[in-house]
Amino acid sequence: MRRVVLAYSGGLDTSVAVRWLMENHGVEVVAVAVDVGQSADASAESWEAIRNRALAAGAVEALVVDARREMAEEYCVPAIWANARYEGKYPLVSALSRPVIVRHLVAAARAHGADAVAHGCTGKGNDQVRFEVGTRALAPDLEVLAPARVWGLTREASVEYAAKWEIPIEVTKDKLYSIDENLWGKSIECGVIEDPWADPPEDIYTMTMITASDPVEVVVGFDGGAPVSLDGEALPADELITRIGRLAGSTGFGRLNMVENRRVGIKSREIYECPGALALVMAHADLEDLTLERDLHHEKARLEPRWSELVYDGMWFSPLKQALDAFMRESQKHVTGEVRLRFAPPGVGTAAGRRSPVALYDRSLATYDADDSFRHDHAEGFVRLWGLGVATWAARQGGRQPGTEALQPAMTPGPPEGGSNPAGGQVGSPR
Repeated sequence: MRRVVLAYSGGLDTSVAVRWLMENHGVEVVAVAVDVGQSADASAESWEAIRNRALAAGAVEALVVDARREMAEEYCVPAIWANARYEGKYPLVSALSRPVIVRHLVAAARAHGADAVAHGCTGKGNDQVRFEVGTRALAPDLEVLAPARVWGLTREASVEYAAKWEIPIEVTKDKLYSIDENLWGKSIECGVIEDPWADPPEDIYTMTMITASDPVEVVVGFDGGAPVSLDGEALPADELITRIGRLAGSTGFGRLNMVENRRVGIKSREIYECPGALALVMAHADLEDLTLERDLHHEKARLEPRWSELVYDGMWFSPLKQALDAFMRESQKHVTGEVRLRFAPPGVGTAAGRRSPVALYDRSLATYDADDSFRHDHAEGFVRLWGLGVATWAARQGGRQPGTEALQPAMTPGPPEGGSNPAGGQVGSPR
């Protein structure tokens, strides 16, 4: 009998997938649940309960891997370096966790002698791309199975299938949200959320419930572009992300309600909670304003959307992504300092201050006060040389911009009616 390693979340689809793979492929299933921060929420199920659910569904083995620090240091920190937000909004919550999971799926497949890996993604989502492209990049010999693309079950039918095999799940037909959570944030789909006009129900939010009545301030310390401290206290990346997420989320900061373009070509209404991710990206980008040289800053801003698209599209292990990683890493050498963030209900967050021992901001150059050290007498020559090409073009070729006709010299009178004027042109024209 063949063995298949299944990416197991403990949710409806993957729980049903365990039994479905057994019944339809005649395989043994090894369920691998990877902790990428789901347990950070106090209301989350214990991993032991999730493991027992996989065994109850029929898995021959159920493994739990603690990858929270790995996720934070090797995936979230590079996302911070790139100020990653897909389509300028979404900080890649689910997309960042998938290559972490793929890594451990492949490792488990090798350890347990499996011929294939499997996932519970549907045919219209992004995660199928991330799991399968990632797996083939790391282990092209492994087959990839996607039961949810084959079985044709609605979520209601999946609930009934789980009941038939007595698989203990919490999803019901009345509350059909699909939730994915990790330390970088949370995504919520399905149910009433699928109507882009409808307000999302308040009960879906857990990370951004407003509990603070007053503004909250926190100072984030960075070293080489990586967040290393909160209010002067050094913290490992996973703990720092969780803590700042709770602080920012207590004011309602971190909600996204958007329509995004999936890789498969459809638009999808998505709800996200990502207070920690958005807070750290905001702080990091603000510190870069202070510490990056102008041309480097501008070129990095041009490449950031491309980095985000690659990760969103499941290309974490691709050559282009690795090359852009090298650029991002090099750009962070001097992104060191502190940023003071201020959050206030309902959900407002701003960077209130920033400082760095290697700041490129020089007050004596920027000020208009008496201690101004800028050499104003140098500016005339600079401006003349900067605009020399445009001035030469305007003088020699008579360049005109739309809407400036009234600023041009008067034209010579036209020829008599019915006649011709072969010379034409402006007064003083060499013709």
